[in-house]
Amino acid sequence: MANYKGLFKIEGTLGEMTFYKSEDGYRVKAKSGVSKKRIESDPAFARTRENNQEFSNSAKAGKVLRHAIIDILADAKDSKLASRLTKQMSIVKNADLTSIRGQRNPGVGILTDPGKAALIGFDFNRNAILSAVLLSDYSLDDATGVIDIPGFIPANRLSVPEGATHVTLSSGMLNLNLENSEKDFQLSNLVNLPINNVETDVVLTPTALATGSGQNYFFIKVAFFQEINGVQYPLRNGAFNALKLLNVV
Repeated sequence: MANYKGLFKIEGTLGEMTFYKSEDGYRVKAKSGVSKKRIESDPAFARTRENNQEFSNSAKAGKVLRHAIIDILADAKDSKLASRLTKQMSIVKNADLTSIRGQRNPGVGILTDPGKAALIGFDFNRNAILSAVLLSDYSLDDATGVIDIPGFIPANRLSVPEGATHVTLSSGMLNLNLENSEKDFQLSNLVNLPINNVETDVVLTPTALATGSGQNYFFIKVAFFQEINGVQYPLRNGAFNALKLLNVV
């Protein structure tokens, strides 16, 4: 696939070439010469069908995870999240060493250490990577889901976007079974602070322990706000908010 650099911004199909606009600019690709019906039935495309099925499994797993945490994710994501998460779920799928080719899926892969490692540390907003936003040390207790940020000074321990006056820290604990989509998501308390030099010991505690037959996922979120006349408004609709998956157990 290539970028189109020409005098005219073309969208649509010309002969065997399709022009379209993406987030990265105008692009062009060649039309496929193989029909969908042939791919679905011709023995020569057996490997293609297997690959397509496993890609579908990965995309579905990513969608299940995104939907499970929508309450914390809605204002802390980027436009490429679905494709980025599908890519990581494909790595999780590769950790499935028991299913036959074409049937490997992230629901089995996530049971392994390599499968978990593929998701740990994932940032849901590529425009606000947590390590570049939150400059303070923190700790996670996997048994309770509690996150501690001792001696937190917002003005010194944050990379603050222009216009932000306040920050809200929160977390989430999710139990998710990727194979059957069963979930239990528990949010923490919200710690809202003015961005100043006052030191606060921040403790984020889930309202309850997430339970179920799946794995436990732990998240931390940093959200910025601008206060005007005593009311806090999300800064740029969450464009600077960071959300990270800290651990999977």
